[in-house]
Amino acid sequence: MTTPRRQHLDIVWRPPPMPSDPYERAGGPQTPRGASARRFAVYLGGGVLSVAWIVFCGLLWYWALAWVAQSACAAEPPRAALEYRADLTREARAAWGMQAPVAVMAAQIHQESAWRPDAQSPYADGLAQFVPATAEWVAERWPALGGAAPFNPQWSIRAMARYDRWLFDRYGAPAATACDQWAFTLSAYNGGQGWLMRDRAHCREQPVCPGCDSTRWWGHVADHPDPRRASWAVTENRDYPRRILLQRQPLYRDWGVMVLCEGAP
Repeated sequence: MTTPRRQHLDIVWRPPPMPSDPYERAGGPQTPRGASARRFAVYLGGGVLSVAWIVFCGLLWYWALAWVAQSACAAEPPRAALEYRADLTREARAAWGMQAPVAVMAAQIHQESAWRPDAQSPYADGLAQFVPATAEWVAERWPALGGAAPFNPQWSIRAMARYDRWLFDRYGAPAATACDQWAFTLSAYNGGQGWLMRDRAHCREQPVCPGCDSTRWWGHVADHPDPRRASWAVTENRDYPRRILLQRQPLYRDWGVMVLCEGAP
């Protein structure tokens, strides 16, 4: 009789598997329903944050596009100016030659009347805002223009181009730069030649140190007006060249020659 062999069982202890849910590891109820609910809450919270982030980015992009569009519109001449572009270019070149600074004169009309031929102020009329006495003088100085007609836009453009050239040659010089010469010219157009001459003379009377250069507008003549001049007139007169040469002129960069004003404040 054969004795049966004993079977040896190797018993190896293994730790029970750890639950994947941290709440279950802490001893909470280990129900699939509870774990699913928590996972759904986490998923829902993440989804809400994602939607909020997408909405925020969309609004930010919309605001950026709106700002770019507004800036692009602000950097273009007004529509009213386009009607007179050809007239101004032709008359400016007739008075100044092919290198006429059309951009400056366009900026000047923009500043004077915003391209409204019927513009009227207490002292001046029309597109170029001629005072009556100056309009009459211009008509006598250049008979080919015909009688003074400041409310006629073509007459105003022709008269302004010639009057600017006359001021530029006689009262703009001497000047350190073309920008200074145009600033003197515009100052005379706005406030009269007499006040410009007084301002230049007052500049030359300043002490040697730091001194005042009467051939320079920015930081020199502009900063030393004749003390007999009214403060409101000084403010308006100093603002006039700055607005035209530094602010308005870049709008008309595609119209013709510009006057560069490097270093001007």
